Formats: sequence, structure tokens, C-alpha cells
Amino acid sequence: MSGPTDPIGRRLPDWVATYWEQDLIKILGTLAVVYALYLFVGLLLGYDLFGQLNSLRRLTFLIVVYGIAALVVNLHWGYSGLFNIGVVGFMAVGVYTATILSRPVAGQNPTGSLPGFGVPLPLAVIAGVLTAAAAGYVAALPSLRLRDDYFAIVTLAFAEILRITFKSSELQEVTVFGWTFGTGGGRGIRTFSNPVRDFFETSGQPLVTAVETVGVDGRVVPDWSFVFVLLVILIGTYWLIARLSASPFGRVLKGIRDDEEATQSLAKHTSSFKIRAFVIGCAILGLLGIVWQGASSGYVTPDRFIPELTFFIWIAVIVGGAGSNTGTVVGTILFVGLILEGPGQVRRVVEEFVGLSGSVPTFPDALGALVGGNIDPLVLYVFDQTSALRVILTGLVLIWLLKRRPQGLFGNRQEIASSVDLKRLVAERRENKSGAQVQGGDGD
Repeated sequence: MSGPTDPIGRRLPDWVATYWEQDLIKILGTLAVVYALYLFVGLLLGYDLFGQLNSLRRLTFLIVVYGIAALVVNLHWGYSGLFNIGVVGFMAVGVYTATILSRPVAGQNPTGSLPGFGVPLPLAVIAGVLTAAAAGYVAALPSLRLRDDYFAIVTLAFAEILRITFKSSELQEVTVFGWTFGTGGGRGIRTFSNPVRDFFETSGQPLVTAVETVGVDGRVVPDWSFVFVLLVILIGTYWLIARLSASPFGRVLKGIRDDEEATQSLAKHTSSFKIRAFVIGCAILGLLGIVWQGASSGYVTPDRFIPELTFFIWIAVIVGGAGSNTGTVVGTILFVGLILEGPGQVRRVVEEFVGLSGSVPTFPDALGALVGGNIDPLVLYVFDQTSALRVILTGLVLIWLLKRRPQGLFGNRQEIASSVDLKRLVAERRENKSGAQVQGGDGD
């Protein structure tokens, strides 16, 4: 018996399927489940109200920033067929450009800090976005000749070249035509202050005070406000990509993804469409780098833009399913909540209730204790290796997806290339024809 199914193929009751078909319900439902898990962990660990809010704020922050990047990857790969694994390189271009431009000029900056060009922050942000788009255009030029894995190699190499360039000691501080600036080299560079936090330290201080009067730590106000600003960017990115995918431009991109030669036969200049899609995505990544790596931490180093970050973003898209914006967001929520942050939460619970303390330096030490009948050192060693445990969980999830759901949780959704749903049109015509035959038979 056929009917609507959940992401792993089980048939849903009709009343559930009615709501489950709505994209917003899928996203909010998944987010509610992950939130509930973190609130439950917070209760187990004895968090107060500030602790719970801070835990959810960090979770939401990571979901939003990873979600923006994942939507760009979905635009490039899910809709355009462009295998971009140099995501972090374009984020680096955006934040470094905005940082260098916005820093005070030589003579006006604090002693010992790198000077810049003294450009107002809004203009520096726009320049960072445009520079990231320009870098995307340069990287996309090989797409005229390269496809799939070859294009992936180019983008990965491009991102690594940028990271090594920013890390270069020769560019730590340079003077060109009388202007002194620099990237800070391997030690990094201090970025601009967070405008949202600056607002609450001045004009928004009464709101912070009002929150403190009801017993809530005032720090949650600027922190959560910044997360809401990022959430607006995520919603705007989702809306933009959804509009693009439903437009004639987006339908051409889907045609290129499915069969580029057939699309070319329809007199479409496919290279131009791919480059434009790539540049749009890189501009969004430039903005993401500015608000994520710049405004959130106030300090940026080249080592934050390692390929591992790109791979994590790709995993979020793979979990949700390429070609589906909703699946991408849901996949990001699951990846961040269960894989990226999950091991740390489990470790805190284990340390709280099992009473493990100390550290086990090597695996042979833990294995030797296990042979002697003591499992505690092995458990402690496993949760000491949080990054390794995260990689193992990622591998297990990918293996499960390959066996049970290779297209991702929502990757089986039909994205029509035509502006008219031909299947629905044919079905309506058949119904009209059948109705006409029945009426004709009654009249004989």
C-alpha cells in the first residue's frame, strides 16, 4: 500500500502526513526534538536558566552558520552540479578583506596592532562580499573546461592556496604605496568589534538591565540578539535560493545538473549559468565568513579555514539530501545536534554520573586496563578523543545512509525543471476525459 513516508521509508498516518508535507513543520519539528534532547541533558547536569539558555544559544548559533554554508553547497551541487569543496576559502576572503579595510590607518591604531585602511564597517562588509564573489569568479573559470571531481580539486587547491597565503609571514605586515596593512600571518589578526554587542553596551543597556531585574543573566540579551541576526541571514539565504531554484534561471541550473549537453542543445550558454550560480554562492560565503569568523569571535587566524570545516558542511548536505533546501536545513540540525556537539554532551553526562576523572594518554593503556577487567580507562579515553569520536560517528552515519538512504533524508523530492507540472496536467486531462466519457455514455 503506497502513501506518504517518513525519511527512512516508513508509511505515515494520513493526519501526520498532512502536516509532514509542510517544509516548515519538518524543520521546526526536527529542531524541537534536538532542543528537547539538550534541555533534558541540561536538567541531568543541573543547569540553571542561564546555563540552559547558553547551551541552546551555542547549539542554535552553530545550526544557523552551518545551515547558511550548507544552503550554498546545495545551490552549487544540488542545483548546479558544481562540486565545490573549497567553501572555507571564500569565507576567508570575505572576513580578511573586511578586517583589513576596517582597521584604523597607521598612526591611529593602538600600539603594536596591525594598521588598515580605516574604511567604515558597512562599506568594509560590502567590499568583503564583493571580493569573495570576485574570487569565486576566478575559481569558476576552470569550470568551462573541468567537471565533477576535477573541479573539486581546483576549488580545494584554491582554498588551500588562500589559507597558506594569509598565513605567509611575508604578508604579516606590508607597506604598498605608503599604506601599511597585513594579514597577521600565522598568529592571525584582530577583527572589528561585534556591532550587536556594541549596541547593547551603549544604547541597548536599559534592555539588559530590565532582563537582569527578573533574575536572568544580562549576557543572554546580546548573545541571543546576535544569533537572531544570523537567523535572519539564514532565512534570507533560504528565500533567495528557493526563489532562484523556482525561476527560469534555476530551471536551467537543474537542467545543467541532470544533463548539460541536453541543456546546451536548447541554446543555453551553460558555462555562463554555472559561473553566475557559483559567484552568487561565494558572495554569500564571504558574508558568512564576516559574521561567523569575524563578528562572533573578534579574532581570526588562517587555521580556522581548514578543509575539515568544508567536509563537515558537506556532510550536513549529504544527510539532508542534495537538491532540497528543506532537507539541507534538517540535515544541518541533525548533524550539528547529534554529531558535531553530541559527543561533548554525552561526555558531560558520563563524567557527571559515572564519576570518571583524569585522563588516559594512549589507547594501549586503556586496552591494558580493559584486559585487567577495568573498563573505566577505556571509556575515559574514548570521550577524551572528542574530535576522533566525531569522525567515527560521521563515518557510521555515512555508511548507514549509503545502505538505507543514499539520496539523503529528503533527496528523493521531485524538483521539476519545467514551470508547469506536466504529471499533474496529464492526470487532470485523463480525469476530464474519463468524466466526459461517462457523461456521454449516460446520454446514449
